[in-house]
Amino acid sequence: MSYNHVQLDYDGGIATLTLNRPEKRNAISYELIRELLAALVEVAESRARVLILTGAGKAFCSGMDLENLKGLIGRTLEQSVEDSEMMARLFCTIYDFPRPTIAAVNGAAIAGGTGLATLCDFTLAVPEAKFGYTEVRIGFVPAIVSTFLLRQVGEKVARDLLLTGRLFEAAEALRIGLITEIAPADGLIHRARELAAQLMENSPASLRYTKRLLSSAARAELDAQIDAAVRENAAIRATADFREGISSFLEKRKPKWSSGA
Repeated sequence: MSYNHVQLDYDGGIATLTLNRPEKRNAISYELIRELLAALVEVAESRARVLILTGAGKAFCSGMDLENLKGLIGRTLEQSVEDSEMMARLFCTIYDFPRPTIAAVNGAAIAGGTGLATLCDFTLAVPEAKFGYTEVRIGFVPAIVSTFLLRQVGEKVARDLLLTGRLFEAAEALRIGLITEIAPADGLIHRARELAAQLMENSPASLRYTKRLLSSAARAELDAQIDAAVRENAAIRATADFREGISSFLEKRKPKWSSGA
């Protein structure tokens, strides 16, 4: 299959999936989500034994595409639910992927980009990488990613990151357990391939069964939380704060929040 917004390469049992919108800092668009989902299916059905996820250019993924942000205002509740379900499907597909996954974070990974990076089994990042769940700063809610973040870092740290919406560097991400390792920029992909080679020394069946066991441990609870997150993600879009947050962000001005909830 040919792709416009991602690049998929195979080499020696390693599939490398690259977000390929460098001119947009690999921002998430609906077309990018659809292509990522299709590429993940392709890799899962291939003979590749490890997947590396990275970004083209100077950023890993800068969050939601501006054109898509503009289109969020005025969508119906049903459309908002469909949008949220698509993002949830992408996150769950990465989380449950049957092969080991390695994110090679080559730059900024913001909002949904942080989610993509940290849902992989291993997350390697350059020292200059920036992370952040910035949704609250534009009247959004980090609903879907919060279900996974709570399991990764615990409630107290998750509350800090989600409620402040602050940016944080690779060193802090490593300290709190969101990333696995910091690698120099000129050696990031080499280190990812080195880790992939180490993983490929193990039994493919054992890796697949172990990943399935890890994913199924909290499956019922996770599914219920994802369903609730999709509803919250859709509901926030009907609020005045959401409309103001998106408008102020696009207009590059300070938001004027409403006094109510």
